[in-house]
Formats: sequence, C-alpha cells, structure tokens
Amino acid sequence: MSETSFAQDWANLAKYETENSQLPPKQSGKKRIVLMGDSITEFWSQIQPDFFTNTSYINRGISGQTTPQMLIRFRPDVLNLHPDVVLILAGVNDIAGNTGPTTLAKIFGNIQSMVELAKANKIKVILCSVLPANNFYWRPNDQAAENIFQLNQMIQTYAKQQHIPYVNYHSAMADAQKGLPKEFSEDGVHPNLKGYQTMQPLLEKAVQDILSK
Repeated sequence: MSETSFAQDWANLAKYETENSQLPPKQSGKKRIVLMGDSITEFWSQIQPDFFTNTSYINRGISGQTTPQMLIRFRPDVLNLHPDVVLILAGVNDIAGNTGPTTLAKIFGNIQSMVELAKANKIKVILCSVLPANNFYWRPNDQAAENIFQLNQMIQTYAKQQHIPYVNYHSAMADAQKGLPKEFSEDGVHPNLKGYQTMQPLLEKAVQDILSK
C-alpha cells in the first residue's frame, strides 16, 4: 500500500470490500468461520490454498496489521459477514512496532474489544496464541520472544476466565529460544507449509469443539 493510500485508509478497509460484498448469503445448515489476523493469517491462503477451497473458512488476514487496525475493520470484515465463529490471531506486529510504540496492555485491550464485539453479535470466539519469534527481520527487537510469551500468557489467562477456547500454536512450534525454527519457517516469523500443516489440526479441533457445544 502506498504512503498516500495508507494515510487515506489506515486500516485497509478497502482490501476485502469487494469480496465481502460478493460473499453469498450463508446457507441454512452451513457454518461460516472467519480467520481474523495479519500476514500469518493472510499468507495461509497462499501457501496452503486447499485449506480454504470449498470449506467454511474465510480468510481476513492483512499483512503487517496491528490490533488497532484490526479493531477498526472488525465490523466490515467479521461482524457484517455473520460468521458462526471468529478466530483472532493478532499482536506480533504491535510488538514489532509496525504502527508505532505500544504496550502489551494496549495490545491486549484491543484483542478484548474484538472479543466483546463478537460476543455482542452472538459470534463464538476462539483466541489464538501469537506464534513464536525471537526477532523481526524488518525491525530488530531483542525483547520479541519475551514480549510474545508475556502477551500469550495474558491472552490465555483471559480466555480461561471467559471460557473461550485458546489455540496454543506457540507451545506446539517454539524452539528452545522461544523462536520459530527453520523447520516451520524460512524467516523466523512466517510459517512455511509444514508450519501451517502443524497449525491446521489445532485450529480445526478448536472449531469442532466450539461448534459441538
């Protein structure tokens, strides 16, 4: 996105505007699950497209986004689609400082706000851990691994208190340095195909469990 268009559409509301308007009405008996997130979500469709082909899953990830941007577009990209479930995977770009300095409390607050919006609209929520990363190639940060770990603890505690399913990608994928190993990623941040194939059953189990209740 260019600097001018970024200033005009900070939350990138335009990205999925056409797709949202063309989405057919939800069929009776069919479920609709929206994945809300950043590049880790967006790239899933590119690297493992069969996961989203002829399925109930709708990808609404936008590369580089932070939680305040996601909160702004939560209505058009989630609420207005009337899904049965939304999965929220967010926070790594906030920690990287993509839209400026922030705090873990502010990141967590934005995630809470998305949860509250979903619940107010009778949409079931699944919270996902931020994936491990011990640095960011585009903005070096030697506190990345620890900040991600602390944010995940906040999210997990909140999920337990609110009886919200929590998908713990971090525990399934982290190496001894709380990073994302080469096995799962080429750049230490974004999953490769094996990374997404590791995430998929964890996501699917959480969705199946919440829909069975």
